[in-house]
Amino acid sequence: SLERRRCLYLHTGRACCQMVEVLLAALILVCSSVSCGSAGGYTGLPALGGIYYYQYGGAYSGFSGADGERAQQLDQRFYLLKLPIARAAMAVGGCLLVFPCVLILVSVLQVPWHFSAWLLIECTLYIVIAVGTVPALYYFLSSLLSVYNSSVCKEREQLYQSKGYQGFWCSLHGAEIAAGLLGCMAAMAYLLSAGLAVRDYRTVHEQKQKPLQL
Repeated sequence: SLERRRCLYLHTGRACCQMVEVLLAALILVCSSVSCGSAGGYTGLPALGGIYYYQYGGAYSGFSGADGERAQQLDQRFYLLKLPIARAAMAVGGCLLVFPCVLILVSVLQVPWHFSAWLLIECTLYIVIAVGTVPALYYFLSSLLSVYNSSVCKEREQLYQSKGYQGFWCSLHGAEIAAGLLGCMAAMAYLLSAGLAVRDYRTVHEQKQKPLQL
């Protein structure tokens, strides 16, 4: 009976919402890593393709002499400007990935049934995280925009455009926009989970008041 109750939890609305949170956090982590690993736009797919083409100098095939060295320097400086932001986003995504996994494990082990106040603690944590997501997203996007508005990015964009390369525009790219949208979706999922935790708390409290009906 205990094992059956543990498995039944995975079919509840709160468990489904928590699994959605795990998926959203994983996607945020992936998008943040793409932002960190992206050289800024040019991927180059002629012969070697992707990152290999870029790493082995193919991306600078249109440059010569000082222009090629300058392009490499600007790429490195641009990458270093974005690196702290991307790492912070990856750290937040990793924490958001672990958090619902821990809550699923706690609920499968029937901790909320034996200690119903845990559901109120869970609700409080969800509300705090949902509210904290808003300034975190603002910091993430504003920091990226400040990087794209920097002189390094502007000079880099002009240098590549002068050689006919496209994709080095100083604006948010798809993975960064996706990370912001996923963060908004995660905040809404946290608020929904908070409401479900309160509902489950009332259900557990009512069931404990009527042990004979169990």
